[in-house]
Amino acid sequence: MGPLTVVAPDGVPEITAGDDLGAIVLAAFGTDGLADGDILVVTSKVVSKAEGRVVEGDRERWIDVETMRLVARRGLTRIVRNRLGLTMAAAGVDASNVTAGTTVLLPEDPDASARALRAAVAERAGVNVGVLVTDTAGRAWREGQTDIAIGAAGVVVLESFVGRVDAHGNELAVTAPAVADEIASAVELAQGKLGSRPCAVLRGRPDLVLPADDHGTGASALIREDGADLFGYGAREAVVRAVGGADADRGPFGTPVSAEEFVAALRAAGLAAEVDGAQQVRCADDRRVALDILAFAHGWSVDPTAAAGEPSNGFADTDLRLRPVTP
Repeated sequence: MGPLTVVAPDGVPEITAGDDLGAIVLAAFGTDGLADGDILVVTSKVVSKAEGRVVEGDRERWIDVETMRLVARRGLTRIVRNRLGLTMAAAGVDASNVTAGTTVLLPEDPDASARALRAAVAERAGVNVGVLVTDTAGRAWREGQTDIAIGAAGVVVLESFVGRVDAHGNELAVTAPAVADEIASAVELAQGKLGSRPCAVLRGRPDLVLPADDHGTGASALIREDGADLFGYGAREAVVRAVGGADADRGPFGTPVSAEEFVAALRAAGLAAEVDGAQQVRCADDRRVALDILAFAHGWSVDPTAAAGEPSNGFADTDLRLRPVTP
């Protein structure tokens, strides 16, 4: 791999609704500023401004509009899963770098925005570039924020190293670099938060740029399905949802765990339990409230139709039987 370079030009004007973003970007880079194999990166904010996604009114109300469900709340901060499937603070609704009293929403369809910009660059400049639309997001385990790709066209967004062998002969099993996010963060170093440089180009990874007639999976491929995320709710919120036990809240907890894993969880909480036949768990009924909460969180429920069994291993014939919840 050769050197990587990032160029973020100055002089990009304020973007307003209806502006031709493709023309503005090409003008910012100048003649021959883009080449085949480059990756063009633009912030979601300028895309939203060009697409008329600047709105008036209370920011909190717009966060409500853009939110699909609450993940966690700490004080005034809300972490939510928004309508795009992204888990972000304030649903990605932003009141910075805009006129007072207005708010910027994320693009309606960031992948479609990236495809349109890629097509405009190809038509007017005759070059095949990849395009990323980026936004800023926090990380669950670390302080601070980084830029991520929320829209993509013509770019490999996720590399798979599964099956490859490292320098020590170890076969890689799960390594999958999110290269679109890595590029977004690298480019942000050149753009800066206060630099008024909303577009940049990364050069040196033409292997990640797809053929002109292939837009790829888009950045939406990086979003885990609801229920596949290990942190579908915040720690406190997960407890509240499990205690509430509403069927509509099951999704973020994921698919039911195995009988063996469920029994291990019950025993860890001090409940006597054992696997009792295929896809059935037997548990004492002396702590029913705790049992129902744990069962909900693990995708199981008490089977009211199960017949009583014979006493065994210290279990009574009145003990409860539980089965995994089916969709």
